[in-house]
Amino acid sequence: MNAPTDLNALKTRQQSAWASGDYAVIGTTLQIVGEQLAEACDLRTDERVLDVAAGNGNATLAAARRGCSVTSTDYVGSLLDRGAERARAEGLQATFRVADAEALPFDDASFDAVLSTFGVMFSPDQPQAAAELARVCRPGGRIGLANWTPEGFIGQVFKTLGRHLSPPPGVQPPSRWGVEAHLQTLFADTANAITVTPRLFHFRYRSAAHFIEVFRNWYGPIHKAFAALPADGALALESDLTELLTRMNRAGSDSLVVPSEYIEVIVHRR
Repeated sequence: MNAPTDLNALKTRQQSAWASGDYAVIGTTLQIVGEQLAEACDLRTDERVLDVAAGNGNATLAAARRGCSVTSTDYVGSLLDRGAERARAEGLQATFRVADAEALPFDDASFDAVLSTFGVMFSPDQPQAAAELARVCRPGGRIGLANWTPEGFIGQVFKTLGRHLSPPPGVQPPSRWGVEAHLQTLFADTANAITVTPRLFHFRYRSAAHFIEVFRNWYGPIHKAFAALPADGALALESDLTELLTRMNRAGSDSLVVPSEYIEVIVHRR
């Protein structure tokens, strides 16, 4: 039997992966997701909002645009620096603080709304991360999440990576956060209700080769996967990703437009 995975060691490796490349190159293309999530949470001026695993700050900026008092957190400081640059460029106010989603350095019930777009779902200890989101959200507040689904394009990308590099034993895949039944379990003790809305984000690139080039250079998990594989393994991974992209492309041979399913989740805090 495989030994249980050391979650702290895994988190350290994940932190290194997300710090490699430059996620902001991809992250900025996802801004619309943060805007839609802010609307779904019905954010109000002066509300206290926490963005967890914020990356380069899509939900942070969306909340700041709506007049909220925003704290943006991530365990990769360089990504927070990119978010701060964006906020300054737009004249928006936000506080940026390095923090681990599984051990948030805030008092209980500190925030009216807690957000995460494609961020907290990558925490190794999923029950602990969910408990922290609920702990810092006030009773009657909202936890707003955007999570990739297992069946959607990004879920399939991670399954493809898993065929070439075995995932850590005993660790649930991040895409479990894209399954409503799993969310009901994670928030069973802290939610009055959970609202789930299926949505699509469209990745738009010149071609499959262009997508792979960008993600291989800048998207930490794919960057690290290619670096870890021998030359023939890297070619096999590139071939499998090309097949997936080609199969899901709805733009024909002249461009690449790939719809990727995610769920927009509002957890109404008990």
